Amino acid sequence: MTEEHWQWQEPGTAWRGIGIYHITLTVPSRQPLLGKLVIPDNDPSKARVERTALGNAVIDELYVMCKHYPAIRIFQFCLMPDHLHAVIQVTRVMDTSIRSVIRGYWQGVKKLGRAYTLAVSSELNSETTNKGETTNKGEATNKGEATNKGETTNKGETTNKGETTTKVKATNQETTNKGETTTKVKATNQGTTDQGSNSWAFPIFTERPFIRPLSRKGQLRAMMHYVQMNPQRLATKRMMPGFFRVQKGIEIAGRSFDGVGNVALLHARQYDVVHVRSIWVKAAERGDSQQLRDYMNSCVLKARKGVVMVSPFISPDEKRVQKVLLEEKLSFILLADNGFRDYYKPTDALFDACAEGRVLILSPWQYDADKRHITRNDCVALNEMAESFLQY
Repeated sequence: MTEEHWQWQEPGTAWRGIGIYHITLTVPSRQPLLGKLVIPDNDPSKARVERTALGNAVIDELYVMCKHYPAIRIFQFCLMPDHLHAVIQVTRVMDTSIRSVIRGYWQGVKKLGRAYTLAVSSELNSETTNKGETTNKGEATNKGEATNKGETTNKGETTNKGETTTKVKATNQETTNKGETTTKVKATNQGTTDQGSNSWAFPIFTERPFIRPLSRKGQLRAMMHYVQMNPQRLATKRMMPGFFRVQKGIEIAGRSFDGVGNVALLHARQYDVVHVRSIWVKAAERGDSQQLRDYMNSCVLKARKGVVMVSPFISPDEKRVQKVLLEEKLSFILLADNGFRDYYKPTDALFDACAEGRVLILSPWQYDADKRHITRNDCVALNEMAESFLQY
């Protein structure tokens, strides 16, 4: 699919105008309530997610949203066991903002989640009532009423054995606010926790969906590839958890790092640093690029001989070296300017390199969700840390 052109946030129509957005909806508990990852033949490239009833309902709700707002078009979505990714386009200015639209979608799926937990709860209670409730004579009770002397007979109250029973009835819960879905998830409700019943519903989608506008060249193609590769990457992480688990307190030259990747690279026989000097860059801008080319070539030649290159890979020329190292499947250590959030995974080529044990990503700092850009002080500090590997 070719990347389309769009006008980004027309004046006075911010969040209501034409644009493309990446939406992420997550089950904060990370329970696999939306689907199950299946890996045929233990081949991550064949991985797929088999949806649960709740997962199907969440996708149905997405289409209901688009039906109610014809200006919205779904480019791509991927349902994972505990979250949903969707890339959508707003094709024309709407009366309401995309934030309000997604908030309405979120309200709809929250109701789906409650209905789902209530249905599961009722099913479990029914099994308990039918299979686990007996009188003191061994006779089964079907209404939760106890026959033993001194036992209580109120609905939902316990017998003298501490067993509980409830009566539940399945009902459809339908939502109609702003085009929110008519759910196919059946729920029950004759009793809630407030009434002393074992049938209860609790919220699943307690966090608002994450909305990220895509505005830079190449973002759409990269994001669609990221969404498409989610099942394969999750399968790879599960099959090789050691390379993707965040490891804490890695001591290097008297400093503590957190790391993701192949820590065996810390036992390499030789290290060297990739650090392009500004004097070479300025000379290249004046037409004398020989020094810069020679240095970059020397970095790649060292890596080909087994030297593990270390760098934050900040400048464009350093990134060019990193790209060659990735393409030639050579090992290196990347110093990151931010720590690792929960469920962190590297993106794109770095992910594949981690899976193959060719990369170690280290960070001396804790994860900061508000951090957006690397500072000059960060650059200086990371380059100094890279130099410390020469004495490691």
